Amino acid sequence: MEPEAKSHLVTQRFKIRSQRTRGAQPTEVALEVSDVRKSYAGNEALSGVTFTVRSGERIALLGPNGAGKTTLIRCISGRVEVSAGEVRLFGKKLGQPNATAQLGVVPQELAIYPDLSAKENLECFARLHGLRGRKLHDRVDWALHWIGLQDRAGDLTAKFSGGMKRRVNIACGVMHSPGLLLLDEPTVGVDPQSRQRIFDMLDELNRVGTTILLTTHHLDEAEQRSDRIVIIDHGKVIADGTIDELLEQTIGKLKRVSLDIEGTLTEVPQGLSFHAPSGRIVGACENLADELPQWIESLAARGGRIKNLELQTPNLHHVFLHLTGRDLRE
Repeated sequence: MEPEAKSHLVTQRFKIRSQRTRGAQPTEVALEVSDVRKSYAGNEALSGVTFTVRSGERIALLGPNGAGKTTLIRCISGRVEVSAGEVRLFGKKLGQPNATAQLGVVPQELAIYPDLSAKENLECFARLHGLRGRKLHDRVDWALHWIGLQDRAGDLTAKFSGGMKRRVNIACGVMHSPGLLLLDEPTVGVDPQSRQRIFDMLDELNRVGTTILLTTHHLDEAEQRSDRIVIIDHGKVIADGTIDELLEQTIGKLKRVSLDIEGTLTEVPQGLSFHAPSGRIVGACENLADELPQWIESLAARGGRIKNLELQTPNLHHVFLHLTGRDLRE
């Protein structure tokens, strides 16, 4: 059998197995975080974090620097012991035997061996997760196909680009086919093309049943590539929902229109207002196609012609600033 066909067969086997697992319990809870607290030398990094992740969901965990995201990921993975509260993975309390058997973790720092090849790195992590013989061989073949590095399998990872190293790093975290995958900034330091490739990889995992929880500094990634968004600040969850739910709960979904006008207006039309700092006419609308022509007609009737128009559609960035009062990287 040709290597490409064989790799495809391995991928299909993995898909079938994962789909059966996913279909068996569609409402299963993959992760429960209940009132988790963590203190360092008297300083509370986490102050009662509570949220739930259902099996098969893609969750983006957001927060300004120092909000507690990485500490929370470490607590969920069991790498840091919580000061209070409880973490359950697929119903098993963290600390119980085999509680982390279905957990995969990809840290922000690269955790691969630069003096080993891509294939050797994958084999090493597969063995660490207990894979042997044919299962190990098939899984390594699948991983090389998944990350698109079949032709570089024998090259040392030290020679790889940042994006290639990230892809190998992620693959090492899923060699045991985890049901829940934690990723801390999986696209940090990579170019836009590599970011797209990595998220295509994660989308493929999610389609076959893997639950994904990741932290990111890229709000566009969180908005476009997640089913739900959890925002934490000062060690607490301050928002949890879909982007539409977060918009409804905070700034609303109305579009903001700013207009630069030529000429002297006799009055500002109804539905619009004068914004003194910018000297612009502004308005908020739900249906741009219906309301904008009416505004243009009303402005023209009052001596004003539109010189420039700027449209701002509410998005996750506006929600984030509204909730935290600061940018993601501050």
